[in-house]
Amino acid sequence: MKSHIVRLAASKLLPFTLLLSAIVFYRGHNEPGGGFIGGLMAAAGFVFYALAFDTHEAEKKLRVSPLTLIIAGLSAAFISTLPALFAGNPFFTGEWVSVTLPLIGKIKAGTPLMFDLGVYFTVWGVMLTIIFNLMEE
Repeated sequence: MKSHIVRLAASKLLPFTLLLSAIVFYRGHNEPGGGFIGGLMAAAGFVFYALAFDTHEAEKKLRVSPLTLIIAGLSAAFISTLPALFAGNPFFTGEWVSVTLPLIGKIKAGTPLMFDLGVYFTVWGVMLTIIFNLMEE
């Protein structure tokens, strides 16, 4: 029987773990961090949730399968390479666009961010696949 305190902690800490993983992911372009560490942190939140409840409940809370995260991540990483090719630049050359949004101002986004997002989702999905399979045995 799982402790009520552990279940309460897991359900309350999951949103904060995901928020922190998103911050670490975004920060990784200028400072240490990025998609790999952010993906590990996101997976850790769901692993703690699975330990408190079970893997089936954690997968329901995730709302998508870990395989879907892997596919989305690999797709995003691959798609991030295409703008450079269409622009006539070498493979994996970073391409950026600037967009001005009301109230926020100018935002500069590029293909390295999209590639890192692919890493984030891929690592998150792979770690959950491995750990959930180990927990079920």
